[in-house]
Amino acid sequence: MAKVSKNARVAQRAANAGSGRDFVKVIKSIKNPATGKYSYKEVIVHKDKVKAFFADAK
Repeated sequence: MAKVSKNARVAQRAANAGSGRDFVKVIKSIKNPATGKYSYKEVIVHKDKVKAFFADAK
């Protein structure tokens, strides 16, 4: 297994700015008003849009 120095990884991180590490999985619970049961909505969104995901209405 090849080793990569820490400095090389830091430089590589800047090159991969739009990579998958900018995305997170969020889960929102939604209550059904008729039955009172909960369902869960799982979505993978960009980490800058997490607050918008939770702010919008059901």
